Amino acid sequence: MKNYKVDQIRNIALLGHGGSGKTTLVESMLYTTKVIKRMGKVEEGNTVSDFDKEEIARKFSIGTSVIPVEWNNSKYNILDAPGYFDFAGEVISALRVAGGAIIMLDATAGVEVGTEKAWRYTEERKMPKLIFINKMDKENVNYEKLINELRDTFGKKIAPFAIPMGEGEAFKGFVNVVDLVGREYNGKECVDVEVPEDMHAMIDPVREMLIESVAESDEELLEKYFEGEEFTTEEIHEGLRKGVLAGEVVPVLVGSTANNIGIHTLLDMIYDYMPTPKDMHDGIYEGINPKNDEPTTRKVDEKEPFSALVFKTIVDPFVGKISLFKVYSGKLTKDMEVINANKDETEKIGSLFMLRGKNQLECSEVVAGDIGATAKLQHTETGDTLCDKNAPIKYEGIKFPEPCLFMAVEPKSKGDEEKIGTALHRLTEEDPTFIVERNNETKQLLIGGQGSIQLTVITHKLKNNFGVEVELSEPKVAYRETIKGTASVQGKHKKQSGGAGQYGDVHIRFEPSTKEFEFHEEIFGGAVPKQYIPAVEKGLRESMEKGVLAGYPVVNVKATLFDGSYHSVDSSEMAFKIAASLAFKKGIQQAKPVLLEPIMHVEILVPEEYMGDIMGDMNKRRGRILGMEPQKDGYQLVIAEAPQAEMFSYAPDLRSMTQARGSFTMRFEKYEEVPNQLASKIIEAAAAKE
Repeated sequence: MKNYKVDQIRNIALLGHGGSGKTTLVESMLYTTKVIKRMGKVEEGNTVSDFDKEEIARKFSIGTSVIPVEWNNSKYNILDAPGYFDFAGEVISALRVAGGAIIMLDATAGVEVGTEKAWRYTEERKMPKLIFINKMDKENVNYEKLINELRDTFGKKIAPFAIPMGEGEAFKGFVNVVDLVGREYNGKECVDVEVPEDMHAMIDPVREMLIESVAESDEELLEKYFEGEEFTTEEIHEGLRKGVLAGEVVPVLVGSTANNIGIHTLLDMIYDYMPTPKDMHDGIYEGINPKNDEPTTRKVDEKEPFSALVFKTIVDPFVGKISLFKVYSGKLTKDMEVINANKDETEKIGSLFMLRGKNQLECSEVVAGDIGATAKLQHTETGDTLCDKNAPIKYEGIKFPEPCLFMAVEPKSKGDEEKIGTALHRLTEEDPTFIVERNNETKQLLIGGQGSIQLTVITHKLKNNFGVEVELSEPKVAYRETIKGTASVQGKHKKQSGGAGQYGDVHIRFEPSTKEFEFHEEIFGGAVPKQYIPAVEKGLRESMEKGVLAGYPVVNVKATLFDGSYHSVDSSEMAFKIAASLAFKKGIQQAKPVLLEPIMHVEILVPEEYMGDIMGDMNKRRGRILGMEPQKDGYQLVIAEAPQAEMFSYAPDLRSMTQARGSFTMRFEKYEEVPNQLASKIIEAAAAKE
């Protein structure tokens, strides 16, 4: 592939609900631009952008793939992002480096949750976009209804740029409203045709609306419009381009990716209306100098010092680690030495290539605005900045969603623990929305992600790529024990067995405390010699690791040593330590012990219409609603507290309650007493395990 300059490049994210046809659109583009001779099919597992074993098996995209195509003496980097919500991190990393977006809409399904999410992502980033209505050749498709639904959901920005010729199975092409050209499918390809006479009544009002948008884009054009003068084709394109780049106009196109209808027009529209890297952020990127944290900037220009952001990492057990990056300024060439500004480490660039799916296209350089890849970087992770050693800059990283579903992971075969740890670490490099952590208390290895599909895919990758089989289970809850009452007890350890004996005797008062553990002594007259008091405290601290109810750690206890006795020969530190542990068991038992459970602080973001369901469900989980805050886009932020034991399945449950529109974050807040009937079951279960 030849090298393109910054003003010949378009970086486009391909978004939409799962199953809307994004991957097939990529195949159509590759076929139209003559990269492939025959279009692959998702069902047959032979598409360019879905090349991963898991993607082929599941028949949907799991990772974002970069597909460069050449059109109109320009290069488009199409970032085909997954539609399933478990892989939202892939969408976010694609949007971080894209200049514009194509939102796919399935004509048979209308506006779906994935369509809404894609719209929200692009609106938050003020990103120019096109909407492509796919599957126009399917049964029961009503174009007018689809446009009305888009307008009702997304507002007046929606602007039809193409009107279908025929609907459903009679769909044979469309009229390009801007250029007043018909495109008809002849069974093999789309060809230009005259605009049918009977369609003018439908086209004219739509075109008039677009011309008004053109007039509003420029003072001179507005004057021309009021004087009744016709706009030239260039003026129409330029005016609409301004509107699209400003996010005030969102063109809607129609077609059928399976039959290659509408693809030429879409490729032309990307050229006409989508931004080059220079059109974004006024052609300037802001960052900080990592040496002094002072703000600094780079122009999107290949003459500037080199800087790039790594937006995706692919871990291949055979090839190693592949880092995908977008160059923000300057250019990267083979054998260059660059600095990782996040890690303050030098990286040597070995191979340099562009990816098209899994295929590596060798290149000698990657210039400002373009997307490239390199292998085997030692220190670099997703979100890191690579830059010129003599002109360091660090860009803001990528903000990925926090994991909301955790599962415990165990090897099927003993002895695989180390292999699992290594393999999971490799997979976290590839997917920053997935984390691995060890819970030292429950002794479990936990994996966390966005949903059950993501975690299942991780387990399959462990098996297929790293040869390790694992089982997932619900994590254990880290309960605690404490006391509600006060008790004064004696702990006496006396042992005579020929030779030196053992003697330790303590009187300890146990009572509740706001601190995790307090130890005091009120010994008078040397009842317990001073040298043995630290042993008493040590015995108590060790005993607190295992409570009397169900063996969980004990917290919030104050222990006061107030009396005791000793033997001048048989007393020892060990004897007093054992005496303290005996006193602990007896004292805690008598001081009204109770079980505590972790309570989580939960923040749930949901559309207004699901509020009743969310609140009812939270009550069932023994949760408490603390407050609600209306958001600007018709969403509500619900703030609640709920026991951790009731929240393990909340991620999939919230998704099904809200048709995947809801999201939440959760963090540990405090410990609270477990209700009696539940506590007895937990204690019974613990006793049964012993």
